[in-house]
Amino acid sequence: MPLETWALRLVFSLLLLLSAADGSSRSVTSRSELPIFREAPAFRNGRGCANVVWSPLDSNSHHPSIIHIAMTLDAFYLRGSVAGVLSVLQHASCPENVVFHFLASHRRAELRHTILSTFPYLYFRLYHFDVNLVKGKISSSIRTALDQPLNYARIYLADLLPSGVRRIIYFDSDLIVVDDVAKLWSINLGPHVLGAPEYCHANFTSYFTGKFWSDPGFSRSFRGRKPCYFNTGVMVIDVERWREGRYTQRLEEWMRIQKRVRIYELGSLPPFLLVFAGDVRGVEHRWNQHGLGGDNLQGLCRDLHPGPIADAERERCTVVLCRPHEEKKGMLWISSCATNAIIF
Repeated sequence: MPLETWALRLVFSLLLLLSAADGSSRSVTSRSELPIFREAPAFRNGRGCANVVWSPLDSNSHHPSIIHIAMTLDAFYLRGSVAGVLSVLQHASCPENVVFHFLASHRRAELRHTILSTFPYLYFRLYHFDVNLVKGKISSSIRTALDQPLNYARIYLADLLPSGVRRIIYFDSDLIVVDDVAKLWSINLGPHVLGAPEYCHANFTSYFTGKFWSDPGFSRSFRGRKPCYFNTGVMVIDVERWREGRYTQRLEEWMRIQKRVRIYELGSLPPFLLVFAGDVRGVEHRWNQHGLGGDNLQGLCRDLHPGPIADAERERCTVVLCRPHEEKKGMLWISSCATNAIIF
């Protein structure tokens, strides 16, 4: 199928789902209202898929054929989350073997209802993320959006997930998947706790302040490692090794240090770099179309970078893209190779 045809088909499928049943303008009339989505079709397993049903009542059992995906869920990024879920199901060879684990801090009953009504056939669990776990540990960053407690929920995944979940894919809520997620799930982590797209050409020193690099006690943190920047929005995590290595506590310790001595500026990313950089199983870059998107209302739009379309296309803001459509502020947009900006 030509790339343009394929991309447009994906966009139109998302468009049908994300259009509110009673008109998109009505769904954003109040900040207190959640958008209403059309019911997604039932996605069924293809031939060769294992006939396994996951139940939250049997959450301690490990089923290797089941793919576990974690995402955060909140009112502001809800359209992005819904689009992300649909894109995973649409391209999965065994969609009935995919289980979503949603982390939410507020309005859980409403969010649960939205997921149930939009994806009635979806296997999922919704977990409460207690923002008090991180409120006292978060330091202000260069962007207010980075300071939201839910951005730090990925640090606590291993504490929230049932013991039967031994591996998890973490996706940001501003992500569209355009290939079979089973390919990402099946990567061999080897001895590593975490797999993610690495970017070793990036200026790693820029992610930390001069105070960090001038202090031998801090800078020796990377001794024995060749640290590279990696994207925490697309991660494959060995949950068992995470628990055994007490990585949540390691990340928290750097957050406490940051409260005393300002050693970085970028929210939840630097603690991950401090703990894992140089010890990451590199994931193919095609799983992360890095640097896509933006918010044109703030003059922050970016174009597609050269190269083949990525299997996981990300955009950073999940808000309106084009200034002529300001009345639709907050509506999701999708970037693709065929249509650089589509608003619905």
